[in-house]
Amino acid sequence: MSIIRRGSVGSVIAFAVLAGTATAPAYAQPASAVSADDPEPVGTAPPMEPEESDLVDATDPEPEPEETISPGKAGNTTNGEQCGPTQAVYTPKTKGAKYHKGVGPTNANYNATSRTARWTFTSEVTGEVGVSVTAGLTPGVDVLIAKIEGKYDVNLSAKLTAKMGNQISVDTPPKTTTNARYGVYRLKNTGTSYKIYSNCKTLSVKTNTSYTPMKVGWALWEG
Repeated sequence: MSIIRRGSVGSVIAFAVLAGTATAPAYAQPASAVSADDPEPVGTAPPMEPEESDLVDATDPEPEPEETISPGKAGNTTNGEQCGPTQAVYTPKTKGAKYHKGVGPTNANYNATSRTARWTFTSEVTGEVGVSVTAGLTPGVDVLIAKIEGKYDVNLSAKLTAKMGNQISVDTPPKTTTNARYGVYRLKNTGTSYKIYSNCKTLSVKTNTSYTPMKVGWALWEG
């Protein structure tokens, strides 16, 4: 006969069913950050957090003012070329891993028994996660997303909402704690942004790191 226990930790409701054997589930890989093309395994450490200290929420830039650089001014032309109105350009360079941004607290349940227990975690917080970038991004969010999607054949969003009521079930080996955090997975990308003026002169070239929402989901780890 199965034994059912009910309890709560933080803002999560968990149900545990003790199995008849103490066999722990086989997990694909214990990495704390995974490739953007792989499914999310149960790790042995919390998901990695972005290392950048100057991350800001990405917003569309203010409209460009009237250009004051004369296309024909000596020293500012490039073989007499005309490149049209000033435009912001973004070029993705390096595709990174997926990073998880939590919505609400991290929840945990400890299996104090000698058998494998199966927990069901339920999110009780709704929150929105958008694009974060290192300071100095020139173009807007739409340009950033379009360029990254086109280069890497991925689907990204400017914002995603992690909603209350989502559930996930996971097996916890004996004498082990399972941690669960609901939120949004974001793709890391490094690229360059700059402006091209009507005289084809390029200015304000900067390297930026961005974190762009890919999908809503849970991050799970044991420890």
